[in-house]
Amino acid sequence: MSPRLTGDETVLWEAAARVLDDNWTDCGTVPSPGLYPHQWSWDSAFICMGLGRHRRDRAERELLSLLRGQWSDGLIPHIVFHPSVARHAYFPGPELWRSRTMPGAPRKVHTSGLTQPPLHAVAALRLHEYARPADAERSRAFLAEVYPGLAAQHAYLAEHRDLAGEGLAAICHPWESGLDNSPAWDRPLSALDLPPSAYAPERTARTPPTGDDHERYVWLATLLRDAGYRSGHLRDDHPFAAEDPLFNAAYLASAHALAEIAEIVGRDPVPHRESAERIHHALLARLWDCESGAFRALDLRTGRLIPVLTVAAFGPLLDPDLPAGVLRSLAELLLSARFAGACGYPVPSCDIQATCFDRGGHWRGPTWANTNWLLWLGASGHGLTVIADLLYGSVLRLVRQSGFREYFDPFDGSGHGSHDYSWTASVVLDLLAARRTPQAA
Repeated sequence: MSPRLTGDETVLWEAAARVLDDNWTDCGTVPSPGLYPHQWSWDSAFICMGLGRHRRDRAERELLSLLRGQWSDGLIPHIVFHPSVARHAYFPGPELWRSRTMPGAPRKVHTSGLTQPPLHAVAALRLHEYARPADAERSRAFLAEVYPGLAAQHAYLAEHRDLAGEGLAAICHPWESGLDNSPAWDRPLSALDLPPSAYAPERTARTPPTGDDHERYVWLATLLRDAGYRSGHLRDDHPFAAEDPLFNAAYLASAHALAEIAEIVGRDPVPHRESAERIHHALLARLWDCESGAFRALDLRTGRLIPVLTVAAFGPLLDPDLPAGVLRSLAELLLSARFAGACGYPVPSCDIQATCFDRGGHWRGPTWANTNWLLWLGASGHGLTVIADLLYGSVLRLVRQSGFREYFDPFDGSGHGSHDYSWTASVVLDLLAARRTPQAA
């Protein structure tokens, strides 16, 4: 495919649909050919929404395929491994996680033992909203099918990941944030006392980060595995635990979505509304930093907010009940010279003025289509049309110039990482269709 997609929006639509068609397997969509050969939870939420604009049947199968990897305690793992892929095609593979040896893990598929931002109820609800009136009954039936699994996911987070008991879910590995090696995790990682032995012997990491950080990531995963992924270990012993604003914003948005889904399928929406309210208050009480006018991640092991600002700071735009002053501060910061105001292709994934900013580093500076989409969704919900239009245009310009890349240079728009990346194609389909979708009753 030519990286420069000239022509009208029909050309862009057809190119995006072709990426999703090519990356489809027998049961789900890989993020990109070759480099990421399995099904990722975070990716599948975005892919489901893109497929909903293109192939609804596959969108439903995408979410159901992910749910087949759900553990009995409700955890939706961050990777569901495709059995047809060679054992050593991706590291860390099933041999690190050993999910089939764990009580409550599925026996028919291998999975990881981590989770990722719980955006899936949002995806399911938007899939329903995309449905044509003629498909309304089928859409409600699909929501009824996936509702128990989505509700169990939230129950898992409330029971096993609210380590501080204040309403927010903690991540116990940087990979759980969705922003894998964000500079937000540099300080907690540097505090780890890494054993002298290597935890990735005779392997070259095929995905960033590499070197010492990669060994720390593998070591953290090994600790979790050896503890049986028990919540007691996460709470009392595991050396990495943080409350991330983007993860919890997805948690909040999906709690609202679950309440709507519950009403549609005849279940009780009240517990989900109560959960959303609890997360809302905890975000403001625990992660809002008045001095910087932004949300920051909280290191639960030190009890301190992490200094560096990243794109995750804007995740709570997904909260429909943000106070006016908080919303104004976030909008001003997003448009400032620290983020969108200083680059031609916003939004960079790290504060441009921070010493850790790296325009080419994985999640350390580049612009990503999926985080742009999340901020577009949040800005649209708050009526921030200037920001919403900026983000809408930024994604389409990036893809027209550089193709469906994994991420992009925020200054010149050049594409980096994998080619034909599924979530980039998916958010393009959703953006193009967003203003003309009929809703199912």
